[in-house]
Amino acid sequence: MRMSVRIRSYARVAIGIAIFSQIVYGQKTGGPPSSGPGSNAGANSRIPPNLAGRTDGPQQNTLNGSVYLTGTVMLDDGTPPPDPVTIERICGGAPRAQAYTDKKGRFSFQVGQTSGVMQDASEESSGMPGTNRPSSSVVGGIGPLQPAPLAPSMQMANCDLRAVLAGFRSDSVSLGTRRLLDDPNVGTIVLHRLANVEGSAVSMTSLQAPKDARRAYEKAIQDLRKDKPAEAGKNLQKAVDLYPNYAAAWYELGRMQQQNHDASQARQSFTKAVAADSKFVSPYLKLAEMQAQAENWAQLADTTGKLLKLDAVDYPMAYYYNATANLNLRQLDAAEKSARSGEKLDTAHRYARLEEVLAVVLARKKDYAGAVAHLRSYLALAPEAEDAARMRKELAELERLSGANAEAKAATAQP
Repeated sequence: MRMSVRIRSYARVAIGIAIFSQIVYGQKTGGPPSSGPGSNAGANSRIPPNLAGRTDGPQQNTLNGSVYLTGTVMLDDGTPPPDPVTIERICGGAPRAQAYTDKKGRFSFQVGQTSGVMQDASEESSGMPGTNRPSSSVVGGIGPLQPAPLAPSMQMANCDLRAVLAGFRSDSVSLGTRRLLDDPNVGTIVLHRLANVEGSAVSMTSLQAPKDARRAYEKAIQDLRKDKPAEAGKNLQKAVDLYPNYAAAWYELGRMQQQNHDASQARQSFTKAVAADSKFVSPYLKLAEMQAQAENWAQLADTTGKLLKLDAVDYPMAYYYNATANLNLRQLDAAEKSARSGEKLDTAHRYARLEEVLAVVLARKKDYAGAVAHLRSYLALAPEAEDAARMRKELAELERLSGANAEAKAATAQP
């Protein structure tokens, strides 16, 4: 029996995989959050002027009943990150992006205010394939029930603060013991480079950018924060014209072009970002998204293979893409290896689709018992997925095949 399945990535792309029966099923997922400051880097600009950059008194910790925090991020060599870094608040194990650092590594934000801040794909609110999303309740046709806002003290209970940068481990700042009148400055969060990780989510070529190119890039980021995409595009183009090796500027330009549905130009910009700085990992993932959308399996396997060599610890999604590409290329061993590596890395079990890919691989290898185990895991992690009903039918078929195999082996073993 053969089955065709179309697994959709978190970029709302269709990834076609021929597997082992006649059933066809599909999945829709949410759109991908993009990393970096982009057009949503304006969290810091939302801080009231009287709080921006000030840490001179505990009375500044609250304003109009809200809690504000400030601080600094530094690399372990004592220098600020050359490009913006995401600041996350983790409460009860669930991360939530809150702000971005400025060019000096400083950040400030209102606790709980995430408007204008991109959420990472690993977060619970993101649209990773197979990720559980809470269902909404509708009462009397007036829309989903909204939770009551948390009191300021509860917004920091059981919470930590960290900086997020691929290839680096962040120090963590505990917020649970903070009082409302404490100094809002949480101090310096240090990022420590991980061993055996060559890639980085920031481009080191930014440090070599000429002053005029750097000024144009920074102006573009400010334009994006002010929702002025046309001006931002002109300044990004100016930055790469002045400094063709400006990988970060090429990357941001590509993201703008991708948002404007100019796939050809976006692909060229991401490719130029990689050419300018081969260890800058961010454009690899954007290229992978586009290759998945176009179902260019060979290119997808190559791009994600390079990305995982640069950084094998920060991108479960890259393992998912790589496994899917190799599955379509009929490289079952390579697909299984990538899916298992991604599953091992995904300790929080947010990437349920890795379980599905493993089920597909094992079914094609006629390991029906293994396929059953992983498809059960997928349904346990994503019981309300749009394709759950079809998956349960497929699970029943796999269980039948597994049982038949077991009976055949038992009969063969009898004297």
